[in-house]
Amino acid sequence: MGKIKHRWLANCQCGKTAVEVIDAPILSAVCYCENCRVAGRAFERAEGAPRTIGADGGVEYCLYRKDRVAIIRGGEYLQEHRLTSESKVRRVVATCCNTPMFLDFTQGHWLSVYRSRLPEGVRPPQMRIMTSERPAGLTLPNDIPNYPGHPPAFFIRLLLAWAAMGFRRPKVVW
Repeated sequence: MGKIKHRWLANCQCGKTAVEVIDAPILSAVCYCENCRVAGRAFERAEGAPRTIGADGGVEYCLYRKDRVAIIRGGEYLQEHRLTSESKVRRVVATCCNTPMFLDFTQGHWLSVYRSRLPEGVRPPQMRIMTSERPAGLTLPNDIPNYPGHPPAFFIRLLLAWAAMGFRRPKVVW
């Protein structure tokens, strides 16, 4: 992996659960897809849960290679949620305080950590994706690129990260 430059902790709001991520994310994005917003609204209804959906209607993530992620504390509190029983995406919540922690596309090589779980110094959003599904009437600023779907740059970064991993797909377990 080379020399580690940064170790970041993604903590739940009560501190009982922590996920370590190493170095910079593959990318940082705000997603406006209906699935992310439906899940976010459901999570926010839980007692004491933090906000998941931003004021602009999007959900912020930092995408990390799975080989650079480790559950270091509170794995016993992690519980997966799927929008449907057939979903290949599991969203994982720390039940100790109802904090959404990450999203795992189980067939992929990356893990999407909710950006709000990470410290301030982690990379700010670089793009907005799935903006064609954003809430009606929402106008987005042009401070970062806005894409109606997943742009080629999104897939290129994921592919380059996968190649750097030797095309492996580690499992995230707790």
